[in-house]
Amino acid sequence: MLQNIRSNIQGTLAKIIIGLIVVSFALFGIESILLGGGNSGVAEVNGETITPYDVQQTVNLQRRQLLAMLGDEADPSLLDEDRLTAQAIETLIQRQLLVQAAGELGLTTSEQAIGALVGGMEQFQVGGQFNQDLFRSVLATAGFTPALFKESLREDLVTNQLRVGLAASDFATPAELEVQARIAGEKRDLRYLAIPMDRFDDSGTVEDAAIEAWYADNPDTFMTPETVDVSYLELTLEDFEEPVSEQALREEFELTRDTFQVPTEARVAHILLIQGDDESDEAYAARVAGAEEAVAAGEDFAAVAGRLSDDIGSAAGGGDLGYTAGDTFPDAMEAAITGLAVGEISPPVETEAGTHLIKVLDRREGKAVTFDEVRGQLAQRLREGAARDELLRVVEELRDLAFNAEDLAFPADELGLAVETESGVSRGASDGLFADPRVQSALFSEEVLVERHNSPVLELSPERFLVVHADSHHLPERQPLAAVRDQIAARIATERARAAALAEGERLLAALAAGETLDSLANAGDYEWQVELGATRAANALPGPVGRRAFTLPRPEGEAPVRELVGAPAGDVYLVELTRVTPGSLETLPPQRQAQLRRSIAGEYGSVLIGAFESALRADADIEVY
Repeated sequence: MLQNIRSNIQGTLAKIIIGLIVVSFALFGIESILLGGGNSGVAEVNGETITPYDVQQTVNLQRRQLLAMLGDEADPSLLDEDRLTAQAIETLIQRQLLVQAAGELGLTTSEQAIGALVGGMEQFQVGGQFNQDLFRSVLATAGFTPALFKESLREDLVTNQLRVGLAASDFATPAELEVQARIAGEKRDLRYLAIPMDRFDDSGTVEDAAIEAWYADNPDTFMTPETVDVSYLELTLEDFEEPVSEQALREEFELTRDTFQVPTEARVAHILLIQGDDESDEAYAARVAGAEEAVAAGEDFAAVAGRLSDDIGSAAGGGDLGYTAGDTFPDAMEAAITGLAVGEISPPVETEAGTHLIKVLDRREGKAVTFDEVRGQLAQRLREGAARDELLRVVEELRDLAFNAEDLAFPADELGLAVETESGVSRGASDGLFADPRVQSALFSEEVLVERHNSPVLELSPERFLVVHADSHHLPERQPLAAVRDQIAARIATERARAAALAEGERLLAALAAGETLDSLANAGDYEWQVELGATRAANALPGPVGRRAFTLPRPEGEAPVRELVGAPAGDVYLVELTRVTPGSLETLPPQRQAQLRRSIAGEYGSVLIGAFESALRADADIEVY
C-alpha cells in the first residue's frame, strides 16, 4: 500500500485532493478543522475555561524542560505532542482548582512582592542588575507577555501560600515523636566477619565439560546484537561554504554600513504609574503629582521608583530600563529622552502603558566602524548565508530524489554527493551519529528496515541533514562456543566461588551454634572481623549490605545473639552477630536532631494532607474536557 502511495502521489487525483484541502482551509479556517465547533476551550473547571493557548504554552514549557534535562538524546516518545498535551491539560486543571481554592480563601499577594521576585531573577539580570530589555526578550522567547507572566507569578505565589498553609497545619504529636525517636535513635551492638568470594576463585580450573554443558543449557545467552549495515548521505553547512571575494565583501559593507554604526544610546530609568480599574481620575492624578513632588524635593529617584512604580519588572531595580538607541520605547518616551540631559528628570509622559517620569542616567556617544574592523564578520555572514541557501536548495532536491529512489546511489549522483557507509549499526547504539533517537527511529522503522525504502531527510539541526538506507539487516545470532568460552568459564567460576563462600558461612554459623566464638573462628580461618558498638541508622561504619540488614534483624532474646549470613551483590558473604539493641528516646536526641525529626514527620503528613486536599477539590469540582 505504501508503495502505491509513493507511486501515485504525483498523479492528478492526488493534486485534486490537495486542492480540496487547501480550499477547505481557506474557506473555513484551520481552527474549525482542527479544533471543531463553537467552543474554543479545551477544558472547563467550575465554569472557568482552559484555552488552547494555555495548553500550548504548557506543552512548550514541558518540552523545553525535557530538552534541558535530556538534551539531544531525549527519547522522541517523551516529546510526543499528544502525550505532552494530555499532561498539560491535567496540570492546568489541577492548577486551576488550586487557584480557585486560594481565591475562595482570600489569599492574595502584593504588586511589591511580585516586583521584588521578578527583579531578583538572575535570568533577567545583566551584571547583577535587572535589565528591562533582557526581561522582554526572555519573555518573548518563551511566548509570554509581561502581563501574562505577572499573572502566572501571582497564581504561583497564592497557590504556594495555600500549599504551605496546608503543610504547616499538620504536626507530629508527642506520641508520634516518641515512636519515631525510638526508631531513629536506636543503637545496635554487633560483630561481623567478612568472607571474601575471591578466596574461593578457581577460574583457571573450570572443566571443558562444564563449559560445554553451560553453553548447551543457556541457548539465549551470548547473542550478537541486532545490527544494520547502513549507507547514508549527510549534508552540513560546512560542506557548502566557499571563500568570499574581496569585491563581494566591499559591496556588502557599503550596503550594510549603517547596521554597523554604534548609535548614541541613553540609559534611562522611569517611574510608571498605571490607573487602576476602580481608581478615579482625581486619585490617579494625585498619585502622579505625589511622585513628581517626591523627586522634585530631592528624594532619590531609584527609591521613589521602588516605592511607587507600578512596573513590576523595573521597580525592584530602581526603575532602571537599560539603554535605548531611540527605538526601544514608545515614541513619546523616546522624544522625552532625547530632550533630557544626563541626570535630568522629565515631566509626566503619557503612553498606552500609563504615565512615566523618566530620568536619563547615562549617555554614550555612538561611533562608526571601519571595513577592516568588520571584515571577518562580513565574510562569515556572506559565507554562511550562501552556504545555507545552497544547503537548503540541495536538501529540497534530495527530499524528492530520495523519496522516489530505490537507494541513495542515484540521488548522490544527481547532486554530486558521496554516499557514506557504516557497518554494524546496532539497535540502541549509545554513541556516534546513529545514536541519535531520531536516526534510530527512522533506521529501525518498518519502512526503512523491512521495506528497504530510503528514510525521510532528517533535520538533525538547522545546519545538518541526514538520509539513511538499510543495506542489510543482521538479526541476533548465538555466538559460537569458541568465542565465549572464557566468559562462560568466568561465570561458572563466579557461581562456584559464590556458592563456596555461602557454604563457608553456613559452616561458621554451625560452629558458632556449637559454642565456638567469632574471634576464634576468624583467627583460625584468617578472616577479618569487626565490632561496631552503638551503631545508629544515621551514623555507622558498617559495609552497605551489613548496615541495611543489621537494623532489620529481630531484637536478641536474653543473652543469645541473633546471627545471620548477609550476601553482598559482588558475592562476598558477611556473618553478622547482633548482640544488643538499645531503643532511642526523644530526650537523648540532640535538639537539632529533634527539630529535624519534627520537620520530617510534619513534611510527610503535610504531603499526604496536600494530596488529600487536591483529591477532594477534584472530586467536588465540575470538570469537563472537550
